Amino acid sequence: MPYLFTSESVSEGHPDKVADQISDALIDNFLAFDPTSKVACETLVTTGQVVLAGEVKSKAYLDVQEIARGVIRKIGYTKSEYMFEANSCGIISAIHEQSQDINQGVDKKKKEEQGAGDQGMMFGYATNETADYMPLALDLAHKILFELAVLRRENNEIKYLRPDAKSQVTLEYDDNNKPVRIDTIVVSTQHDDFDTEERMQKKIAKDIKTILIPRVQAKYAKYTHFFNNKIKYHINPTGKFVIGGPHGDTGLTGRKIIVDTYGGKGAHGGGAFSGKDPSKVDRSAAYATRHIAKNLVAAGVADEVLVQVSYAIGVAQPTSINVKTFGTAKVSLTDGKIGKIVESIFDMRPYFIEQRLKLRNPIYSETAAYGHMGRKPEVVVKEFKSPEGKILKKKVELFTWEKLDYVSKVKAAFGLK
Repeated sequence: MPYLFTSESVSEGHPDKVADQISDALIDNFLAFDPTSKVACETLVTTGQVVLAGEVKSKAYLDVQEIARGVIRKIGYTKSEYMFEANSCGIISAIHEQSQDINQGVDKKKKEEQGAGDQGMMFGYATNETADYMPLALDLAHKILFELAVLRRENNEIKYLRPDAKSQVTLEYDDNNKPVRIDTIVVSTQHDDFDTEERMQKKIAKDIKTILIPRVQAKYAKYTHFFNNKIKYHINPTGKFVIGGPHGDTGLTGRKIIVDTYGGKGAHGGGAFSGKDPSKVDRSAAYATRHIAKNLVAAGVADEVLVQVSYAIGVAQPTSINVKTFGTAKVSLTDGKIGKIVESIFDMRPYFIEQRLKLRNPIYSETAAYGHMGRKPEVVVKEFKSPEGKILKKKVELFTWEKLDYVSKVKAAFGLK
């Protein structure tokens, strides 16, 4: 029987995402000046205030206030009427030294024996619903908000947009678990005040339907056939969204973990990513399991794959690795046997994950909005400035866990052509 499935996304100006982006900017700066840094940074944002807290072990000294202001400025909180503005907001830092009790479990004499930074389980997921091997509802929800941010920065076709926004996409699936159409789209966007609420509602609804959605369809033509004239739209359904961002709702690092991953598909171990260096397996192992799942689906092992890995704090070897194919496997093997082959291909000890995916580089700011998964791997040059004014340029590879560099190895291991 056909069914509906929904995923949501939030914009870079959403208060929780503001917090994530500040935390990941701190990670990038610490790693840029000291790749051995151990960092766990949390950020809280509210009306006119930013609070930074966490634990750090690093040789680098940073101007954390200026880094935070730079992130806020880039997002677009640059006007006093937002009640949260890059140059005027107060910033309090309560960052202190990392616990030696934790550090001694991570750092070992032999690098390959590096222990996991915490216990817990992490999940990676992939599906052939999209070319990015991501769930379609989440992919569309991200793309709607990404294009909305492009429109905001252009300040041409739509001039009243403010940084905070949310989207939601509901898909109809057929009896074969394949998406066939978009049922509902929800877009809530912060905006400047209008002279009347009635004109405001009509104008925003019209612009979203006639400017934003056609641009999404044109830019992502592969999704055009999912759009139809029966889509139910809810545009700013409360009627007004002038008060937004950290002034409208306090933001915290790590509160959008489903938006960050698979939109409710697959599973999630509960650990947030942003603000954590790669010794924290909440982050690195989640990227590694995504890398595994994506390469398995791309190689033709299954149409849908969920990979779970678990760790004990201070121990290098995972306590378990589990693979589920939901009955979509294309090979004549049980999920248990598929899992054993996966273990022989991918070394899931933390040090080897860091090396394989090049995680001790300043690559994390780009992950902190519009999803950590399903993004495009690319090489970029990033620039960092020390408190003394020293400019450091680093050439780094982003989203390495999205590469299909293990497809040939997977095919060989499973006897696929």
